[in-house]
Amino acid sequence: MQTAKLAKGEEALDLGLVDAIVSPNQLLETARKWALDIWERKRPWIPTLNRNDKVESVSDAKDILKFARAQAIKQAPNLYHPLAYIDVIEEGVVSGPRAGLMKEYETFEVLLRSDTCKALVHIFFARRGTTKVPGVTDLGLVPRHVKKVAIVGGGLMGSGIATAFLLSNYAVILKEVNDKFLEAGIDRVKGKKQICNATLKGKLSEEKFEKALSLLKGTLDYESFKDVDMAVTEDVPLKQQIFIDLEKFCPPHCILASNTSTIDLNLIGERTKSQDRIIGAHFFSPAHVIPLLEIVRAQQTSPQVIVDLLDVGKKIKKTPVVVRNCTGFAVNRMFFPYTQAALLLVEHGTDMYCIDRAFTKFGMHMGPFRLCDLIGIGVAMATEAQFILNMPDRTYKSMLIPLMQQDKRLGETTQRGFYIYDERCKAKPDPEIKKYIEKARDISGVSTDTKLLHLSVLDLNQLEKLSDKDIVEMISFPVVNEACRLLAEGIAVKAADLDIASVMGTSVMF
Repeated sequence: MQTAKLAKGEEALDLGLVDAIVSPNQLLETARKWALDIWERKRPWIPTLNRNDKVESVSDAKDILKFARAQAIKQAPNLYHPLAYIDVIEEGVVSGPRAGLMKEYETFEVLLRSDTCKALVHIFFARRGTTKVPGVTDLGLVPRHVKKVAIVGGGLMGSGIATAFLLSNYAVILKEVNDKFLEAGIDRVKGKKQICNATLKGKLSEEKFEKALSLLKGTLDYESFKDVDMAVTEDVPLKQQIFIDLEKFCPPHCILASNTSTIDLNLIGERTKSQDRIIGAHFFSPAHVIPLLEIVRAQQTSPQVIVDLLDVGKKIKKTPVVVRNCTGFAVNRMFFPYTQAALLLVEHGTDMYCIDRAFTKFGMHMGPFRLCDLIGIGVAMATEAQFILNMPDRTYKSMLIPLMQQDKRLGETTQRGFYIYDERCKAKPDPEIKKYIEKARDISGVSTDTKLLHLSVLDLNQLEKLSDKDIVEMISFPVVNEACRLLAEGIAVKAADLDIASVMGTSVMF
């Protein structure tokens, strides 16, 4: 309810929102029979308003609602509507159903006029508009049926992508370079971090779990790629050679997709003869959880392949957004100033942990430095290198991340990054990080007592005393500016697509 997600039939039945599930062609007949049974007293008639079989006692309900309020404040500290929902439920439980209905009416009148409501309505329609791509989806093309998917690379991203397809009943071939890596990749898919997580949360029955696993096959060569409909490469080096191999072994209709996050798709496919089949399928980690699929059209990608991948994206329960090829594509390019601005503030005096706290208070799951540790310092370095290479005039060249990589502070994987981590990956600020900041300042020649470029009203030593609002705005506004550039350059078809990419990929919309 708080997430505004649709409840499907079986879930609605479990929640008590509906009395039964029938097929569409039996709906009217069943409804008539039920009405007659109620009239003839063969079936009890209990108005929904008076049902209380799933309602706890008042004292238990209050405890549950108190916990729900605490969770709502923790997850969305700046949102009013989750708390308003809980207030409505409490009124109905404590004062009776009619009082609850009146409270619901009054609350709805207030929420209907709120900015949050307007934003949610916008997202609702914008999400449904991402599959309408001018010059592609208006050509009358019919999506081709994809049955089998091959994935090259079984690392964190590859295994997550495999899981996303398995959970939607696709046959998956997972390729690795040797037995050790292949076994590790399959274990990632089978392990608790992937499919078992879904099982433990009740998303999969044991039967469906076994069926999903039965669709997975591991291999060390390309021989079994001869009947695949789609091949996805994990973000690995030597992509050009991989695509040459895929072109050789995969059937002519096979979609050749890359999960790269920054590498130019035109360069990846320039040595192949099938450039019309090459497309970016950019998943976000963890790939089986994050709902966004960024579809990147290269210079020669055919409309048919885009239509095919749009259809696949919907079938694996992703929200697909089509963008044009550029450094970082849409999401990574839109958010590269996010880390850049944070690094600039830190090197000029702002405490990095204050920055992260400001963003969690703002409502984001984590701040820029905690996020860097999650994705890995190595990935952050590689991404930053692409932007420095392609956008040198708009890139802040901080030495902080290179220094940390040099000392093997690579984030969660090494239990040391901007934070230190225990065995359960719980983050804790690390006092040692100050020496890296000081060294980065020395190398860059940064001083905290000079004037900030373009903000001459602020002394840089005053950056230590920035309010949370100032921190959020100084780091977020460059993201908004970059989004405007993406739209002006035609990388995104429409502004709403960037909103959806931001919300579905990062859980935030500026």
